Amino acid sequence: MYKLSPLDNPSEWSDHVIYLSYIVLGLTLAAPIGPVNAARLDKGLKNGFWHSWAVGAGSMIADGIFMLTVYMGIVHFLDNPLIQIFLWLFGGFILIYSGIESIVTANKFTFDYQRKNESIFRCFLIGFVMSISSPLSILFWLGIYGSVLAKTATSFGTTDLLLYSSMIFLGLALWDIFVAGLTSLFRKWLSLKYIILTSILSGVSLLGFGLYFAFQGIKVLFFQE
Repeated sequence: MYKLSPLDNPSEWSDHVIYLSYIVLGLTLAAPIGPVNAARLDKGLKNGFWHSWAVGAGSMIADGIFMLTVYMGIVHFLDNPLIQIFLWLFGGFILIYSGIESIVTANKFTFDYQRKNESIFRCFLIGFVMSISSPLSILFWLGIYGSVLAKTATSFGTTDLLLYSSMIFLGLALWDIFVAGLTSLFRKWLSLKYIILTSILSGVSLLGFGLYFAFQGIKVLFFQE
């Protein structure tokens, strides 16, 4: 019996593209070289996979708390056009700023190669505290995740918010596993040039998302019927 492929069903194919785009967004948000990624790479190079993974896991728990906070506090107000405009423009600004910063500071990254014996739980706490205590974290997630909520609620309805949010979180988790594996299995071949290139590519991707969000905000602001 012939089975339809995603290409035979435009709606199903569209769903696959949407899921992938949110996973890519999660990867993009996690990839810039910042304090948490610096700690991931540093602990992985010194101690191996699980120490690097633990830093990322702690950071993801903090990200999950921020996502839940934003979801519970904003989802009921997303039908307001003014809220949507603010979220689009603010999210675009944060993404563009983060992208530019990722590109500009890429060649300033350094490692501390002094070896230390640390517990996995301590590495987990490092990642969690670094994320949860950052004054920019809530603004970061308010702008970016708030923009995602605005887009999803407007285009697909609130029933799909949890699913698409899970795709973002999956992207964060995939990046954590990737960095942990990279630093532990290939740390002998990990070069500074590769790290700089990753940061630059991530910055370009953030710029792309930022310009898209800003365009959506401007469109709602000036061309809303």
